[in-house]
Parts: sequence; C-alpha cells; structure tokens
Amino acid sequence: MKLLIDFFPIILFFVAFKLGGIYVATAVAIAATVLQIAYLRFKHGKVEPMQWLSLGVIVLFGGATLLAQSETFIKWKPTVLYWLMGGALLLGQLFLRKNFIKSLMGAQMELPDAVWSHLNWAWAGFFASMGVLNLWVAYTFDTDTWVSFKLFGGMGLMFAFVIAQALYLSRHLKEPALLGNGKDAQP
Repeated sequence: MKLLIDFFPIILFFVAFKLGGIYVATAVAIAATVLQIAYLRFKHGKVEPMQWLSLGVIVLFGGATLLAQSETFIKWKPTVLYWLMGGALLLGQLFLRKNFIKSLMGAQMELPDAVWSHLNWAWAGFFASMGVLNLWVAYTFDTDTWVSFKLFGGMGLMFAFVIAQALYLSRHLKEPALLGNGKDAQP
C-alpha cells in the first residue's frame, strides 16, 4: 500500500498526460501530491521531509509550467528533486559529518561505518546521474517519450539500483544469532 501511495502522483501524471496532455497532467500531479501529503498527514500524523520537499518542487515547477504554459519547467522538476536529494546526502556527509542514509535506515539494519559511507556516496551518485539522465531524455526526445521514461525508465532504474544495493548489503549484514542451532544453545 505504501508503494502505491508513493507512486500515486506519478501514475496519475502519466494517465492524465495520455488523456489530456502535459498541462492537464501537470495540474493533476500537483493535486495528487497535495492529496498524497494530506492523506499521509491524516493517516500517520506526520510527513517525511523528502515528501514535503517533493510537494514544494512540484508546486513550484508545476505552477511555473502552468503559468508560463511551458513544459520546460515540469521537465526540470525530476532533475531538481534528484539533485536536491543527492546534494543533501553530499552536504550531510562532507560538512555536517552526518550520514543521512544511515539515519534513515540504521534502525532496520546494522552495518559497518564504511558500508554506510559507501551507501551514502552511491545514492548521491545515483541521484546526480538520474538528474543528468532526465535532462538528456527531456531535451533529446519528444515529451511523450520523456513522460514514459519518467514513469517506466525512472522507476525501472530505481528498482535496479535498489536490487544492486540489496545484493551489496547482503554481503555486509551482520547475521543474528539463531537460537537452537547448537551454537547458542545452553546445556
């Protein structure tokens, strides 16, 4: 269910684009993101900072798209969001000496600090690359291709990156002691 809530605005953007074009899709994405935030706030009582950031970016760039009647702004929106997320990871690591990936995921798994550092750098690099790739697709191909890439290409690359991260992490996770396996059992 959480995955559906997370991808709700982009799925509606895609459908609205196919039915009504880029400006209708942009208005739908803004409304869907506002509804997403309202739902999360009502259901869970809080909204994650990255979701607030996403709302701000879609309202700013989507609003500019609608006011200027220029699709350029909405095409920049994913890049700006990717670069803000990657920039936050870099600034946290370099200047604040804080690993935001560890802050987000540290309660779920125990890893050596070097692995957390690699993860932080990998995610920062991924976000930087995705920002560049989005601009390349936006300025090399037509809007229909960009919208399809935004949904299928972006999600596909994110999924592949997460799988690669899971494989990397599986080599470094500390295994919990299994009770009753003979090693930890008391005589």
